[in-house]
Amino acid sequence: QHGLPCSDFSGGWRMRVALAGVLFSQPDLLLLDEPTNYLDLEGALWLENYLMRYPHTVLIISHDRGLLNRAVGAILHLEDRKLTLYQGNYDTFAETRAARMAVAEAENKKVEARRAHLQSFVDRFRYKASKAVQAQSRIKMIEKLKPINTPQEAALRAFSFPTPEELSPPIVAMESASVGYDGKAVLSHMTLRIDQDDRIALLGKNGEGKSTLSKLLSGHLQPLSGRLTKARKLRIGYFAQHQMDVLHADETPLDHLRRERPKETPARHRSRLAGFGLNADQADTIVGRLSGGQKARLTLLLATLDAPHMLILDEPTNHLDMESREALVDALTAYTGAVILVSHDMHLLSLVADRLWLVNKGRVTVFDQDLEAYRKLLLTRDSAAKPGKSAAPKPKRPSRDALQALRSDVRKSEARLEKLNEMRDKLAKRLANPALYEDGKVGEMEVWQKKYAEVMNALDRAEDLWLSAQEKLEKATG
Repeated sequence: QHGLPCSDFSGGWRMRVALAGVLFSQPDLLLLDEPTNYLDLEGALWLENYLMRYPHTVLIISHDRGLLNRAVGAILHLEDRKLTLYQGNYDTFAETRAARMAVAEAENKKVEARRAHLQSFVDRFRYKASKAVQAQSRIKMIEKLKPINTPQEAALRAFSFPTPEELSPPIVAMESASVGYDGKAVLSHMTLRIDQDDRIALLGKNGEGKSTLSKLLSGHLQPLSGRLTKARKLRIGYFAQHQMDVLHADETPLDHLRRERPKETPARHRSRLAGFGLNADQADTIVGRLSGGQKARLTLLLATLDAPHMLILDEPTNHLDMESREALVDALTAYTGAVILVSHDMHLLSLVADRLWLVNKGRVTVFDQDLEAYRKLLLTRDSAAKPGKSAAPKPKRPSRDALQALRSDVRKSEARLEKLNEMRDKLAKRLANPALYEDGKVGEMEVWQKKYAEVMNALDRAEDLWLSAQEKLEKATG
C-alpha cells in the first residue's frame, strides 16, 4: 500500500496520511482543522492520546467533544466577531458560558422591567401639562437604558425525525449469515437480532467491515450464505458520507423534495426543510453552494422521509457543528425506531447507544461492557504494543482535567442508569399486559421476557460501573 497514490484510499486513510505528514515533523506550533473527521473511533482515540502528550503548542478547530474534553487545556471561543478565552476543557467552557448567559439574561430582564416601568409613566402622563417635565425626563432615561449584550445562541438547529408505526419484534434477524464482495466473505457466522427499540453502536477498526454490515442491513448488499429475515413492512433509512455525493449539485433542497414528494405543497416542502434546520434562503440555494453541514442535514432529511423503522447512520456528525450534534442526540433519543450507529464521536455514542457490537476479524460479537471500557481497552492495547519502559513513577495528585474526566464518567454512568431504568419500566408495563399471555402469544411473551432479562443484566452492570466511577472520583478527591 505504501506505493499506491493517495487518491486510491478512503477518506479515513487519506486523513491518516495527512496527519502523519504533520505529526512526524513535530512542529513548535501544530494547527489542526477538524482532524477527527473521517477517522474511525480507534484513530480518533489514538489522536486524543497523542495530543495529550504533545510537547509543543497545539491549536485545534474541532467539533469533537471527546477530543476537546481530553486533549485541550483552554477554549478560544469566537462569537459576535469577538474572541474569548476560557480555561479548562469543553465541558468547563460550556458550564462557564451557560453561567455567563444566565447572568446576562437576568440583567436584561432587570433592564426591560425598568424600561417597562418608565414607559408606563410616560404613556400615562406624556400629554398632561403638570407631568410633562417628569415624562420628558423619563424618556431620556429610557434612551440611556442599553440592553446587555448576551452571547448570541446559534439558530435552533433541531432535527425532527418522523415517527414510524410499531412492528412486531424482531425487525431483523440473522442466522449464520455471511456477507462480502465478489463471492468472498468479509463477515461470517453472524447470528444476530434487532428490535425496534434497539440503539446499537458498531465498534471496530477501519476495514474490519462496519460499513459492509451497514450495507447488508440497509439492503445494499445481500448475504452470501445463511439467512437474513426482515419484518414484512420494514422501512429502512440509510445515511453515509458517500451519499452526500449523490446530491445534485445544481439543484436546490426544494428541487430534491419536489422530486421525492411531487404531490406535496411548496409550504409542506419548506416545513420539512425547516424541521432539519434549513431556512428559507438555504432551501432556495443550489446544493453546490451549501456547507458540508447543510448537505448532511439535507441527506438526513431524505433518508428519513418515509418514517423508517430502522435508521442506519455511518459517521453522521462529520461536518455538523456542536449545536447540531447535540440536536442530533436529542432527535435520536426521541426517535421510536431502531438506530444503528457507526461513529468516532464518543459523546454521541455514549448518549445514544445502549448496545455495542464489536466487528473484528470477520466476526460480529456483542461487547458486554460500556464505551469507556472499550476506550481503555484500546489504549491499553496500544500501550502493550510499545517497547517496555521502566517502572511507573509514584502517582501524583490528579490534575483538574483528570478530575473533570472522572466527574464526566459519573455523569455518563448516571445517564445510562436513567435510560436503562426507563427501558425496564417500559418492558415491565408491557409484560403486565394480560393480552400478552393469551393463547397463541407464547412466542411473543418469551421474546419480551428475554429482553426484560437482558435489560436487568445491563442494569446490574451499569450500577457496578456507576459505583466504580463514584469510588474513583471519591478516591481522587479524598
